[in-house]
Amino acid sequence: MMDINKIKKILPHRYPMLLVDRVTDIITGKSIKAYKNITANEEVFLGHFPNQPIYPGVMIVEGMAQAGGLLAFVSTWGDDLSMAENKVVYFMTIDRVKFRIPVTPGDKLEYEINVIKHKGTVWQLECKTLVEDKVVAEAEIKAMVADAKKE
Repeated sequence: MMDINKIKKILPHRYPMLLVDRVTDIITGKSIKAYKNITANEEVFLGHFPNQPIYPGVMIVEGMAQAGGLLAFVSTWGDDLSMAENKVVYFMTIDRVKFRIPVTPGDKLEYEINVIKHKGTVWQLECKTLVEDKVVAEAEIKAMVADAKKE
């Protein structure tokens, strides 16, 4: 549905902070499904934790937010990728965060994001991350699409 090249045209994030590899399903204004493959050579595992690698929860939440940003962008501008240069999505709130199961190298994070509410530039999203059909994390995220600052 959306490969890494198109994702990179929409999101400003780059390695090591680009946390969505592919979008597999999107229903404009409603939901998105995307994933990230967690590999043993992720830089974060150098320090978290060297002898027992656990993917940080904050990175899972960021991945859910990035998937939500893709949903907001596509829902607002469709395939007009020229708008991506002028817009950025900012966190406003992160609520009801729960981590259920540790994520380790070799896992495939599957993000499932659903719109709770959308008004103007503000998006309220219900987010889940699954590994092998088991919920590993969930959160409610509120985000705002804003103008990007020009240098």
